[in-house]
Amino acid sequence: MAICAGCGEKVSRFDLFHGYCPACYDAKRKKDGAERAATEEREQLAAMERQARLARIILTTETAHDLPVVERLGIVTAEYVVGLNIFRDIAAAFRDTFGGRSETMQRGLREAREAALDDLRAQAVQLGADAVVAVDLDYSEISGGGKSMLFLVASGTAVKLSQV
Repeated sequence: MAICAGCGEKVSRFDLFHGYCPACYDAKRKKDGAERAATEEREQLAAMERQARLARIILTTETAHDLPVVERLGIVTAEYVVGLNIFRDIAAAFRDTFGGRSETMQRGLREAREAALDDLRAQAVQLGADAVVAVDLDYSEISGGGKSMLFLVASGTAVKLSQV
C-alpha cells in the first residue's frame, strides 16, 4: 500500500498518479489549472493596460507637467508612403483648379497619419515604453513621371514613466 501525498490515505500503489490518489490528483490539476489561468489573465490585463496607456500618451512636446518621465529609451520612427492613384490625382487637380476642399487628399493624409502613429506606438511597445514624446510628423510629396505619392515620416522619443 502507498500513501497519498495530498490526503494521507492509504491506496494501492497502482492507483497513485504522481503520488496522489485519484481524487487529490484531480483536485490538484483543477487548482493548478485555475492558478495558471488566473496568472495568464493577469498578464493579459497588464498588457492591455499598457497598450491602452500608450495609446493615450503620444505627445508633440518633450515634457508635460504631469508626465513623470524616468527614462528615455530611444528614438522611434515610422515611415508611410501612400500612392495617390489616378482618380485621386484627377480629383485633386479638379479641386486645385476650381477651389475647395479635396476630401480624397484629406483621406490620404489621414490614412497616412493614422498608420504611421500606429507603427510608432507598436515600436514603442516593443521597446517597453509607456509613452512617445516629442512626436514630429513630416509630410512630403514624391512626384515625377506623371505619378505622385505621399510620404510621411513620424518620429518621437520612446520613454518610460514612473509607476506612481
